[in-house]
Amino acid sequence: MSHLLPHFEPHEAAKAALQKLYLPYKWLIFLPFLVVSTNLAALSIIIYGLLGGQRLMRIIPIIWARANAKVTPASVEVVGREHIDPNQSYVVVANHQSHFDIFAIYGWLGIDIRWVMKKELRHIPVFGYACEVMGHVIIDRSNHRAAMASIETAKSRISNGTSIIFFPEGTRSLDGQLLPFKAGAFKFAKDLSLPILPVTITGSHDILPSKTIRLQPGQMQMIVHPPIEVTEKSSIKALARKASEVIDSAL
Repeated sequence: MSHLLPHFEPHEAAKAALQKLYLPYKWLIFLPFLVVSTNLAALSIIIYGLLGGQRLMRIIPIIWARANAKVTPASVEVVGREHIDPNQSYVVVANHQSHFDIFAIYGWLGIDIRWVMKKELRHIPVFGYACEVMGHVIIDRSNHRAAMASIETAKSRISNGTSIIFFPEGTRSLDGQLLPFKAGAFKFAKDLSLPILPVTITGSHDILPSKTIRLQPGQMQMIVHPPIEVTEKSSIKALARKASEVIDSAL
């Protein structure tokens, strides 16, 4: 008879009470674990990178992402993994709702990726140098010429199944709704004639809303869409519009 009973959403007061109960865990368990695990992962990447352990260097971020998601706790469901060819390089484009998008992509996407990162992250001790060792693309958004030079350098690293990922919105969405896409990712894809792999992430905004510390347990889903082919005739604006429509269709 239980299936005949009406379903009730938890009362707002109950939700607030659960948030209060989670607060000590967030500050005493999760955040210390995040800081320690991030520094250990970064240090390990630097060591393995300098010693030539490229395979181990790529595995460490996966372990780091999954461990932090588990400690949150946050689960990730992946839909559409069959659309990924492991031998193909892609320009991956994803919506950006939360810092937890990074855990989802690193931990569960399952491809070798390079990130496009703002230069301020390079100044973080240990972590910044680890990103450089990993070959991530560090750009100076305040200097267009330097940013373009960084992107040009990155092109030589994107081959043989290694992909590059962009958050084409350029920032995290405050309300979870998709923001307009910037052109950089799509120009990169056209310059290298690489297919675009659209990815939609849902649920991360509820776990950690943008520009807040209101962390709570939750569930994420990552939908990998069929690649968008890029040809000489492809328009950058048309590619951006198509990717935006595809990603938004799953939000």
